[in-house]
Amino acid sequence: MTADENNPQPVGNPQAASSPQPAASSRWSGLTRHIPPGQFARYLVVGVWNTAFAYATFAFFTAILDKVVPQSYMLASVLSSLINISVSFLGYKWFVFKTKGNYLREWIRCVGVYGGNILFGLAVLPVMVYGLRHYTHLERQAPYVAGAILTFVTVLVSFFGHKHFSFKAKETVQESSK
Repeated sequence: MTADENNPQPVGNPQAASSPQPAASSRWSGLTRHIPPGQFARYLVVGVWNTAFAYATFAFFTAILDKVVPQSYMLASVLSSLINISVSFLGYKWFVFKTKGNYLREWIRCVGVYGGNILFGLAVLPVMVYGLRHYTHLERQAPYVAGAILTFVTVLVSFFGHKHFSFKAKETVQESSK
């Protein structure tokens, strides 16, 4: 295991001469190479804020409507979503994707991306609340737990919708719709 003069690598260690990147690392870089450096990190930071704000508004509306509206979590989901879309839009526009102008067009696209998530949430939320109440001892907490789970799913799914639709360059959107 000594190195010779022409080859500084230890003799008998073929891995030392060429150490390829692990397969998992190359797969990850393949998935993220189309994302500008720092963009996904900024998305995560803004996403943490959006998630906390969205869940807080959902919990707030659920709590204040609980005494006056049956299944208050459903109306709370709709009301909080309307507020949260605009807050999220500004965070993504200013800090993540850093686009200029086009506020109305991008906001409408953002509503489209979140609209799918809202419809999915409204369909799945009652099922999740029922399941949590039926299979766990969570009675009053079930809407909050279900809301937290759906919020997490929305954060993960919405990044690519916003990246490839809401904040996509105008000419690229027109080309993709042809």
